[in-house]
Amino acid sequence: MALIGKASPTDVNLHPSQYPWARELYDQAVRNTWYPHEIVLREDLQDFEAMTEDEQRAVKFVMAFFNPAELIVNRSLALGVYPYLKSAECHLYLVKQMWEEANHCVAFEYVLETFPFDRDEIYKVHLETPSMKKKEDFINKYMERMTEQSLDIETAEGKKDFIRNLVATNIVMEGTWFYSGFMVMLSFRQRNKLRNFGSMINWVIRDESLHLKFGINLILTILEENAELLTADFADEIRNIIIEGVNCEVEYNKDLFPNGILGLNAEYVNQYVQYVADRRLEELGLEPYYNVANPAKWMTTATDVYELVNFFESQNTNYEVNNKAS
Repeated sequence: MALIGKASPTDVNLHPSQYPWARELYDQAVRNTWYPHEIVLREDLQDFEAMTEDEQRAVKFVMAFFNPAELIVNRSLALGVYPYLKSAECHLYLVKQMWEEANHCVAFEYVLETFPFDRDEIYKVHLETPSMKKKEDFINKYMERMTEQSLDIETAEGKKDFIRNLVATNIVMEGTWFYSGFMVMLSFRQRNKLRNFGSMINWVIRDESLHLKFGINLILTILEENAELLTADFADEIRNIIIEGVNCEVEYNKDLFPNGILGLNAEYVNQYVQYVADRRLEELGLEPYYNVANPAKWMTTATDVYELVNFFESQNTNYEVNNKAS
């Protein structure tokens, strides 16, 4: 059975498992389940009220991006990923992932309700800030193609469109932009501020690390099953999508930190973005582009590292081994 394609009425069996990694990620996701209101934000509210104006602005700015971004990811999954996969195991995981994205949205809404924010003002930020709107336009450019009725997933170009959308939404948005925001929020906890909010971010990261692994597995498996896609031109195209995404984030972070705050400025965050982007390129089997050091070594690397397989140069056997073992 091929992973990508229009599911038939018979593509509903979980056994025998064709893609056991999807079921394993689903089981782990279930074990990771959490609920936002388990976290008490009273102390964080006190921290926020004692912050400088620039620090408060940074928190509001990141929240203004995160809140709609989780729903954008869900739209991409529901309309641009789920309908084009045949695997029952992948459908199982995607349903849990979509619930998690909704849970993240509710979590950020909980923060917006708790802190002294003008929510109407924050909701408008992503529509009125050019750098933030540019990020959403970047994602929508790929997502809109996936929702067109003319897309034929059985063709090589249709499969490429699927991968382009995954690279934009999973690798760039979830795997790079989100990690940039996570680092900014966790930097406050490094200074003993917003500690409980930091715990919430840790729980979000735990979910997002599985989302990233799932997306990378999808991309690599589709490349493995469709050798005609393994061309130098398509590899360059994937790399350029990621580079364009980094450029969007660089502009965004300049707006996020017009003055900088204690221990954090746009240059520092953008170097971290470039470092993370290089890890994503390597995880896809491509050469790093920026070759910069990690400026935020205090950020855990446990969710940043994934098994490297260069599909554009060598054949992977990992899934064959898994299939034989299942």
